[in-house]
This record gives sequence, C-alpha cells and structure tokens, in this order.
Amino acid sequence: MKSTELRGKVALVTGAANGIGAAVSHRLASLGALVVAADVDDVAGVALAAEIGGLYVHCDVRELADSEAAVAAAVEHFGGLDLVHLNAGISSGHGLGADFSVDTYRRAMGINLDGVVYGVHAALPALQQRGGGSIVATASMAGLTPLGLDPIYAANKAAVVALARSLAEAYRAENILVNALCPSFADTAIIGPIKGFLEETHFPILEVSDVVDAFLGILDAGGTGEAWFVIPGRESQPFSFRNVPGPRTA
Repeated sequence: MKSTELRGKVALVTGAANGIGAAVSHRLASLGALVVAADVDDVAGVALAAEIGGLYVHCDVRELADSEAAVAAAVEHFGGLDLVHLNAGISSGHGLGADFSVDTYRRAMGINLDGVVYGVHAALPALQQRGGGSIVATASMAGLTPLGLDPIYAANKAAVVALARSLAEAYRAENILVNALCPSFADTAIIGPIKGFLEETHFPILEVSDVVDAFLGILDAGGTGEAWFVIPGRESQPFSFRNVPGPRTA
C-alpha cells in the first residue's frame, strides 16, 4: 500500500509513545490512517492517541499475549489491520566483558527481537484476513555494519534484518510485504547515553522526520524483503546485499 492509499487503513505501531514510533504515528494519522499506538508508556501513549484520534493499547512487546491483545484491539475497534510497524527498541549499553549483565541482555533481546517475532506472529492472521498488508520492522544500520559501542544491539538488529528478509519470501504469495527500516543514529532517547560523544566527534545525527520519510518510501516502493538504510545526507534506499557463494560440484 502506498502513502497515498492510507486513508481508512488500520495501522498498528509499537513503541509508539515516543521517538520514531510517535513521529510515524503522527504522519500516518495525517494521511488518514487509523492508528493503534502500542507502548508501555501509558501517559505518553494516551496523550499521543488523543492527539491523532487513534487508539492506545498498553503493550509490552516481550509478551506474546500483549502483541496478540494489541492486534485484537485493532480488529475490534477499527475492523481489521493493514499495516504493522514493529518499532519498539532499546540499546543494551554494554558489551560482553566485565560490564555484561544477563538481565540487560535478556531485556534487549526481548524488546528488539522477540518483540518483532511476537508482533509478526500476532499480526499475520489479521493481515491474511485482509488479503495482504505490510509489515515494517525498525532495525538499524547496526544490523548492516559492526557497532563496537553495543554489540548486543547490533546482534538484535542484524537478526531483525535477516528475519524480515526471510519472512518476505515466506509470505510473498499471500501479498504480505515485509521490510526492515535501518536508520543511523536518530535524534531520539535511545541515543541519550552516547549523544554527547556523537556531537563531540561531529558524527551526523538523523532528524526523526528523515526516518519517517524513509518509512513512507518503503510503502511507496512496494517491494519486500528489503532493508532500507537511512543515513544523513544520502537518499534512503534498499541496501544491496551480495549473493552468497553457491555450492560447487566435483
């Protein structure tokens, strides 16, 4: 579905209360979509839903039942589901050395990867009922290139990219398009701990609006199995993956 075809379509956005999720929710609503905003930040989420005329649902994406309830709310309140933006994410803030924490690792895996897996699983029946739809998962440039600052985050996001590419093949015949959105460091709360370092080293920080533009670009392109990079000063487009070597016979 293209951005010009969003009027009356039902969209579910996770991590919708702040940052990229909030900006995408606002843009979708401005284009006529009916938005279900899912988050654990109830105060900001309720306020967002009121601003855009949408529906807020409390959703901890680490819990499959919460994702299922969010989809059920979309179907019950708006009559179906057409578009899913699985956007909830956090950084881990540490590596695998002395600073490693099992609890922090599990939380990052739960939100960044399980949240996408559970979100897709929960949404598929509703999308199939519509005869197709779109799923966009927020990954990261860290899913395409090494990130020594947070290798756990990079591992989560690389898994999201691989999942989106594989799901695209699995559901292409059902007209369900699956893509990954891969922004560089965007000006959201997630970069808070390293924003000073980025500014000191003059590393360009993305405007959130650029990420939203790329999100809509994915919809307008109508492709599937793509990972769209979003980098300051460059036009967003699908990352070109090299083909892997095939087997050789004697």
